Amino acid sequence: MRNDYDIKNLNPRKNPYSGKLKKQITINIDTSTIDYFKALAEETGVPYQTLINLYLTDCAKQNKKLTFTWK
Repeated sequence: MRNDYDIKNLNPRKNPYSGKLKKQITINIDTSTIDYFKALAEETGVPYQTLINLYLTDCAKQNKKLTFTWK
């Protein structure tokens, strides 16, 4: 029965979200930073990982540069 389906013509529309796909990564973040975003998530009702992503996206769009010194 699978041979009866033409998968390529089943849904010929391009995925409108394909340009906005996310990539899963592993990152080490301080516990206090995670706690901050989790508290903000409680206030706003937005998941904390989404808030972190929104913040980082905003930084990238505004081309923010971090000023820091190594100890």
